Amino acid sequence: MIQLAFYGFAILTIGSALAVLLTKNVLYAAFFLLLTLFGVAGLFVLASADFLAIAQLMIYVGGVLVLVVFGVMLTHKPEPPGDMNSQVPNQVPSLNRSWVVALLVSGSLFAALYTLLARANFLIFSQPIGWQSTITTIGKQLMTESVLPFELIGILLLAALVGATYLAAPILNSKKNAGR
Repeated sequence: MIQLAFYGFAILTIGSALAVLLTKNVLYAAFFLLLTLFGVAGLFVLASADFLAIAQLMIYVGGVLVLVVFGVMLTHKPEPPGDMNSQVPNQVPSLNRSWVVALLVSGSLFAALYTLLARANFLIFSQPIGWQSTITTIGKQLMTESVLPFELIGILLLAALVGATYLAAPILNSKKNAGR
């Protein structure tokens, strides 16, 4: 039964991720991304990572994806009637269109990641398989052994939020530029 659920979530994740890549409509891509994120959350549940599954649903599905959908819906401009039946794929502007460079970069990244994962000593593999909530363990780790990185990440995110607010304030920036 668990294997059937795993294959179901894996097929949902891969299929909807491919649909995100292949669809031309941004709104449809956002909805397929929703299915992809649900599939990944299901895989997290099957891997006994319940905290990651809930965080995935709350942060990405509940926050980021809803923001993307509203952004697409509010900034949507109707296309000219001639482009409705166009079969030309979307073009990504870039200076380097060589597939050899992309293949080398992606291959080296894959080799580095594979080497890292192959040499890693995961503690979870030595533990018996079974359902156990990870919320208590994560809470204890964040408040005891990993409190310094946790607080540094919080300060970094606060600085990023203040910087984004400063950059998004056009009235304040235009007054400074007018005074020069």
